[in-house]
Amino acid sequence: MKKILITNDDGFESEGLLALAEALKPLGEVTIVAPTIEKSACGHSLTLTKPLHFVQLEEHFYKLDDGTPSDCIFLSLTKLFPKENRPDIVISGINIGSNMGEDITYSGTASAAMEAVLQGIPAIAISQVYKESGKSIDKFGYGLAQKSIAALVQKIFEGDFPLPPRKFLNINVPPVPTSDCKGFKVTRAGNRLYAHDAEVHINPRGKEYYWIGLPALGWMETKGHVTDFEAINDGYVSITPVHLDMTSYDDIHTLEKWI
Repeated sequence: MKKILITNDDGFESEGLLALAEALKPLGEVTIVAPTIEKSACGHSLTLTKPLHFVQLEEHFYKLDDGTPSDCIFLSLTKLFPKENRPDIVISGINIGSNMGEDITYSGTASAAMEAVLQGIPAIAISQVYKESGKSIDKFGYGLAQKSIAALVQKIFEGDFPLPPRKFLNINVPPVPTSDCKGFKVTRAGNRLYAHDAEVHINPRGKEYYWIGLPALGWMETKGHVTDFEAINDGYVSITPVHLDMTSYDDIHTLEKWI
């Protein structure tokens, strides 16, 4: 039986995580190791300054007390999966909200997949896009995301993972009914338009504090609609191959001349 390790950055009680487990259980033995609390936008962080604890909730289901998604994968391979019994694949998600463009660098969901491929295990990050602060989740649910990830994992198990080592698949699912989805589209990561969105408040003791908000989902359009943003906007499930080598190869010669 294939072994599937799943995690997320929304916490162990997330509906998206439970929907992912439900979709994958027909394909293999699913083990869940997820953060105790939401760790959105924590990036590829590991906890180095305090101990962490596994809390078993039921068979093959654990929460990692105050751990990050990367902690969940790193420590799962220590405690639950010795080298001769490693998972066949790691799936991170189903994230509540998009992980497109440069948001991949912020994403705890994507970072769990990064940690997996660093450890030599094929990985996929999957996110459900919404446009109205979760209203589209309530309207459409996770059916399309479940169908999409099950089909892709089945294809991998019947053949091979389509990428070489240290690369993972970043999947974003459009907020549309399953019947309206136009299929899969292979994309590149787009360029998001960022803005400052932070509210300033005063607590009851008169101390000022800030709360970082969620900017609007804007992006720079490209010819041919080849980015993840545009695929989602056009009603496709976006599949972006991501690699961890962040070297800007096009600029090496220019930099050598500059030096």
